[in-house]
Amino acid sequence: MVNAGAMSGSGNLMDFLDEPFPDVGTYEDFHTIDWLREKSRDTDRHRKITSKSKESIWEFIKSLLDAWSGWVVMLLIGLLAGTLAGVIDLAVDWMTDLKEGVCLSAFWYSHEQCCWTSNETTFEDRDKCPLWQKWSELLVNQSEGASAYILNYLMYILWALLFAFLAVSLVRVFAPYACGSGIPEIKTILSGFIIRGYLGKWTLLIKTVTLVLVVSSGLSLGKEGPLVHVACCCGNFFSSLFSKYSKNEGKRREVLSAAAAAGVSVAFGAPIGGVLFSLEELCDYINDPNMTRPVDDIPDRPAGVGVYTAMWQLALALIFKIVVTIFTFGMKIPSGLFIPSMAVGAIAGRMVGIGVEQLAYHHHDWIIFRNWCRPGADCVTPGLYAMVGAAACLGGVTRMTVSLVVIMFELTGGLEYIVPLMAAAVTSKWVADAFGKEGIYEAHIHLNGYPFLDVKDEFTHRTLATDVMRPRRGEPPLSVLTQDSMTVEDVETLIKETDYNGFPVVVSRDSERLIGFAQRRELILAIKNARQRQEGIVSNSIMYFTEEPPELPANSPHPLKLRRILNLSPFTVTDHTPMETVVDIFRKLGLRQCLVTRSGRLLGIITKKDVLRHMAQMANQDPESIMFN
Repeated sequence: MVNAGAMSGSGNLMDFLDEPFPDVGTYEDFHTIDWLREKSRDTDRHRKITSKSKESIWEFIKSLLDAWSGWVVMLLIGLLAGTLAGVIDLAVDWMTDLKEGVCLSAFWYSHEQCCWTSNETTFEDRDKCPLWQKWSELLVNQSEGASAYILNYLMYILWALLFAFLAVSLVRVFAPYACGSGIPEIKTILSGFIIRGYLGKWTLLIKTVTLVLVVSSGLSLGKEGPLVHVACCCGNFFSSLFSKYSKNEGKRREVLSAAAAAGVSVAFGAPIGGVLFSLEELCDYINDPNMTRPVDDIPDRPAGVGVYTAMWQLALALIFKIVVTIFTFGMKIPSGLFIPSMAVGAIAGRMVGIGVEQLAYHHHDWIIFRNWCRPGADCVTPGLYAMVGAAACLGGVTRMTVSLVVIMFELTGGLEYIVPLMAAAVTSKWVADAFGKEGIYEAHIHLNGYPFLDVKDEFTHRTLATDVMRPRRGEPPLSVLTQDSMTVEDVETLIKETDYNGFPVVVSRDSERLIGFAQRRELILAIKNARQRQEGIVSNSIMYFTEEPPELPANSPHPLKLRRILNLSPFTVTDHTPMETVVDIFRKLGLRQCLVTRSGRLLGIITKKDVLRHMAQMANQDPESIMFN
């Protein structure tokens, strides 16, 4: 038998894994990151940089660059996201007008831009100019009549179909992840889930191009949600340029979180409040010819024929908008839900506002109007009801409250309307929660089977960790590694025969005393690199996770030390820990898995997928709906 001292000549070879090697710390697709481990790695990296900064001027400069890298990344994300949002807006304006006609002086000008350059445009007829021609004028030299109307209609439909077809084709062929709003997946990624390619360069390019196409086609969708996805793609790209973020998935998600905020900012940067606050006067009121009030203080008036016509037109538009939006949001194209939801709410709010306005005019002596609504006064503003209705509908769909009120305030600039907006947002959330606790994005997360633990979900069942852990009764025993008695071949066989993300390491199979936890991917990489870089590593080489190698016969092959990849402090709970506590731990710490022990002896393991399945089962749902681990 030989001891560690006898093998001192090969110590450097055996300990080569004490230095990091390529791809260690990365995760496979559709897996959850280990937040605690990522935090620990970042702390070690920062401690190392701080200690080295005192050695030389160059190391001090490098430490400053590392400290500033976060600000640089944020600046670059803001610049690129803002630029892309501006380009998208300009392109949408041009392509939307392209469905109606073309500018003769420069085909890339929109209708408005084309008329700006014309010297024959007047303020009264600013939308009419010789340089802009409709398709009927350009093709058959006719601007009026049935044939011109039909030709313009057909060209409008043709361009819309072409834009939509190009969008869906590009998504289908080049970037399937570019479909949808992206917010459900962004929420899942920020929670620690890995979806390779979802924030890639191809997705960024195709999402930007197809977003222009689908918005220009006239489909019932918005660009706000997709712009959040675009901004997160920008954040992922720039974070890959700095090792501080590219080599740490936890730090990368800090950048993605800020990028999502930037996406919301650029999405709602354009002031659309005027559209929501006061729709075009849709209306034919009976005016008093003797009225001398200023135009901004018009009193309530009785509705004329035009108002009643507008009411049924609004009702019809409301039905069509709801139906079309439902189908559009499910299509495999970039599609946001903010603007369609706000439009639905604005239409409904406008109808309610007109109704209340007429009630106040004809029944101003009712108790609800008596104290504040006098005859001839401006009591009700239907446009305000439209704005509040938009906020209420969006709040009911997404379950947003505070952030929704802030967004609406930013859009409209109406500080005096915050109270009705808050009341509408909270009430709509209560009503929507009566039908189901999930918002549209949480519903899509569950529909796609993403492993997302929502902090709003309550778990009040009285189950224990032993009820959820694996292995259960009748199942094969837990696959484990021993600290110093398994060969490279044994471990490779275990990896090949199982698909687990990692393996607990115990003292021996007899004692089952827990030592740590080794990730599957890092075991594979470690063995692969050891075979390439260290001589003497063969299939029957002993693998050990201890500080010192085990005592082996003199003719034994070199052992392989893998202590560096071992997590010596895996999170553990006892078998009698309430599942309410376990669920709370998984939520707040972002755990990937948790080991179950009793007096230091390993009993089983609970993964995030197990927790989600158990929660689904307790809620009388299909536990197999959780597709990814």
